[in-house]
Amino acid sequence: MLYPLKFHPILKKKIWGGERLAYKSKEHEESIGESWEISAVEDNISVVSNGILADNDLQELIEVYMGDLVGDHIYEKFGIEFPLLIKYIDANDDLSIQVHPDDKTAKERHNAYGKTEMWYIVDAEKDASLVLGFNQEIDKATYLQALHQNKLMDLLNVQKVKKGESFFIPAGLVHAIGKGCLIAEIQQTSDITYRIYDYNRKDANGNTRELHTDLATDVIDYSYQPQHRVNYTPQDNQSTRLVKCPYFTTNLLVFDRDIEKEYVHLDSFVIYMCLQGTFTITTGECDPVLVNKGETVLIPACFKNLTLYPDDITQILEIYVEE
Repeated sequence: MLYPLKFHPILKKKIWGGERLAYKSKEHEESIGESWEISAVEDNISVVSNGILADNDLQELIEVYMGDLVGDHIYEKFGIEFPLLIKYIDANDDLSIQVHPDDKTAKERHNAYGKTEMWYIVDAEKDASLVLGFNQEIDKATYLQALHQNKLMDLLNVQKVKKGESFFIPAGLVHAIGKGCLIAEIQQTSDITYRIYDYNRKDANGNTRELHTDLATDVIDYSYQPQHRVNYTPQDNQSTRLVKCPYFTTNLLVFDRDIEKEYVHLDSFVIYMCLQGTFTITTGECDPVLVNKGETVLIPACFKNLTLYPDDITQILEIYVEE
């Protein structure tokens, strides 16, 4: 009964959200900051939108299909909790400066997983930027002094970005998405964020947003790391590695001809995020599945051989978990 699965996007309206995700809303709402494409976060469980399994949620499917859906080693480790959260983020304003805890700290404080993530820049306006770590080697005391003196921005590494660039954000790295970025985000299943600075912004009632200074201070990596951009050279019609870490592997695939994918040696689900173009997935065991630009599809682990048929030049992110 399994087949390539699509899910209803879980849309998050944000004060900093833009219009580029409005097409995912039936009402074409504006100010959608995030579209959670595949999620197992509590109270935000993705629900299937296509085929005979439509209206079943992701946890229900894992409970029934177990390793056939997610991979045996993933099911043994995570049970019915899907290990990744897949998002699009549209920033129409600067997001707050944040940091995420690692697995150990998140387990101790929140009985949850930490949050390591990566970003792929789907689109970026001119002069769009990211905050990625510090621009010099500092220590906790220097950080706290700058924070309390409202001079934190002087210590942060602000990096201009452009479409097609990719960045790896391990737990502990101070970071923020800047105005004008449309991003595909792959991360651990976690919604734990420590907000450390919000530009002293106030809401309509004159209130500033909550900061998590004490929680954040002990998880921040204060070291100077000059490079966070992923260096890669895309190869036409074959997967190009962007990031491989213990939590996920992400490849970029740009193709304009039929591609045969073999996952015989992979004990994992595979996720395709379609960034450009349209393509059809065939497995030889179920009906073909059409995937349009902006859609995300989950390939169950039991499918080891697929063929992808593009309508034109197509660009996708290919995501899975390796042992």
